[in-house]
Amino acid sequence: VQPPVTNLSVSVENLCTIIWTWSPPEGASPNCTLRYFSHFDDQQDKKIAPETHRKEELPLDEKICLQVGSQCSANESEKPSPLVKKCISPPEGDPESAVTELKCIWHNLSYMKCSWLPGRSTSPDTHYTLYYWYRSLEKSRQCENIYREGQHIACSFKLTKVEPSFEHQNVQIMVKDNAGKIRPSCKIVSLTSYVKPDPPHIKHLLLKNGALLVQWKNPQNFRSRCLTYEVEVNNTQTDRHNILEVEEDKCQNSESDRNMEGTSCFQLPGVLADAVYTVRVRVKTNKLCFDDNKLWSDWSEAQSIGKEQNSSFYTTMLLTIPVFVAVAVIILLFYLKRLKIIIFPPIPDPGKIFKEMFGDQNDDTLHWKKYDIYEKQSKEETDSVVLIENLKKAAP
Repeated sequence: VQPPVTNLSVSVENLCTIIWTWSPPEGASPNCTLRYFSHFDDQQDKKIAPETHRKEELPLDEKICLQVGSQCSANESEKPSPLVKKCISPPEGDPESAVTELKCIWHNLSYMKCSWLPGRSTSPDTHYTLYYWYRSLEKSRQCENIYREGQHIACSFKLTKVEPSFEHQNVQIMVKDNAGKIRPSCKIVSLTSYVKPDPPHIKHLLLKNGALLVQWKNPQNFRSRCLTYEVEVNNTQTDRHNILEVEEDKCQNSESDRNMEGTSCFQLPGVLADAVYTVRVRVKTNKLCFDDNKLWSDWSEAQSIGKEQNSSFYTTMLLTIPVFVAVAVIILLFYLKRLKIIIFPPIPDPGKIFKEMFGDQNDDTLHWKKYDIYEKQSKEETDSVVLIENLKKAAP
């Protein structure tokens, strides 16, 4: 059994790079080719290597401990020396003061945007600072463009792909305040993840032989094979929203801009001749070049093609037919009524005839009788008044 390693120490470089270093064990056999066995407390990320150091990019949100031992070969079945353990503590400060929901997205391989929520025990007037670092930088830099988006706080900084292996690196992010009152938060962002392309631009729409051909320009900074596409096709004849995944590039069948670099095409058969088609396209990175993170770009600007039938004809017909039917029904009812009268004429009522002949005369006779009685009563009253007046005059 080999003796344990000596002088194990731990330090932090850049923002979130943790380095453990150690010295070879004292009294090791000269015939032994030393290998060093290391792993974290949770037995994850086991490594056997000849180097006397181990470097990892890790968030400093909790205590991290590494155990190191030595052995004479790379055979994992060989029993290592007694393990030596060294830990690094999280940054000082109240854990409730650290920012939450810290996330970063690399937009179109041009700039990175990070956003977060203030800590639960943080004062509303806290001024935050974001620092970032990646391998191409000599030292960490400060993000200057900090702004608010509703409850979130965000900061954007330029991050451009400058070398072929750049996307296989990580970006280290640290958020803290200027006064040092909150616990710093560290995040490791892989440049193969959280990549959001810009929306593509539709160049051509073509209807030919009962098929719809869509051709678009891919966002800059991406090769066509690194992207996956979705095409949304809607038409005026149906209410469905059809979102179709592009499985094969159809640009070889395009009659325009066939050789345009960075273009992709999609062909939809069986389109209707009397419909207007509205098309949008969006893209995301795929596993050929990046992690499949399901971060779709925004939809491209919609474009339309096609021609509908004359809608005014249908409108006129819809308004004319009900009026025509109503007039026809009225005429038919009137005609049927007249036809009924002609076919089945009404039979006279004898009783009504006699009533008209005698009933009116009786009424007239009764009227004149009433008039005579009224005249006779009036004359009698007048004679009585005259008689009384004459008697009064004769009385003296």
